[in-house]
Amino acid sequence: MIIDSHCHAGKGDGLTGPWDTAAPLGKYLRRATQAGIDRTVLFAAFHSDYAVANREVARIVASDPDRFYGFAFVHPINDRGRVYSLIKIAVQRYGFCGIKVHRHDARITREICDVARGFGLPVLYDVMGEVSAVELLATEYPVNFIIPHLGSFADDWKAQQAFIDPLARHPNVYTDTSGVRRFDLLEQAVQRAGAHKILFGSDGPWLHPGVELAKVRALGLPRSDEKLVLGGNLLRLIARVHVPSLPVRMLPHAARVPASATDPWLGELLPQ
Repeated sequence: MIIDSHCHAGKGDGLTGPWDTAAPLGKYLRRATQAGIDRTVLFAAFHSDYAVANREVARIVASDPDRFYGFAFVHPINDRGRVYSLIKIAVQRYGFCGIKVHRHDARITREICDVARGFGLPVLYDVMGEVSAVELLATEYPVNFIIPHLGSFADDWKAQQAFIDPLARHPNVYTDTSGVRRFDLLEQAVQRAGAHKILFGSDGPWLHPGVELAKVRALGLPRSDEKLVLGGNLLRLIARVHVPSLPVRMLPHAARVPASATDPWLGELLPQ
């Protein structure tokens, strides 16, 4: 079974670009079927209210539950203080099996990580090239973090090269193949971290799933390794999802997100 672990779906509520306007699945599904892709992980386009966006994704998943998995998108700032309730609804009512966070919205928070740990959910976190954060996440939380695009959709080869080290060292750090253009780095990631740390993803519907799948095929992996990349790894990561019997215990400061962040050693404002 081939599973695309990275695809957006539904309407955004902005008009900045395709990412926050609409993610229609019509062409994507035709292309995925032609490529032999059996199932797809869906999550919302960018939205100012992910409770609304997640509901729309839930309707799409429910329309064909044998074809789709759902991940709940959350905003580290806008959803501050309600992440637990959003995720409980997503898991219990929608049957979702992961969390999506994007650095474009804001940096991931302890609140999100605590909730992910409580529900046994993997977190797909697009760091937008801030790969140094991966070291902190991996050592602070026994949560499986999927860092898509080998750390940078923007083709920042320095960030991607730097990311391969924590990918190889930390057992709870994974990546996906979506949008990775430098094939040698993808090949290096497999060689150093192992096929068990790589997930096939397309970043559909905007990227062609067949083209993205061809990259995985071009790696020339042994059949057992290719099966892990094409679906086995994703299934393993979502196998422990559950609703906790007690509310998730979060650190007192978990819901606080500073308006700006400074490096205490340098006193400089960090990029937001």
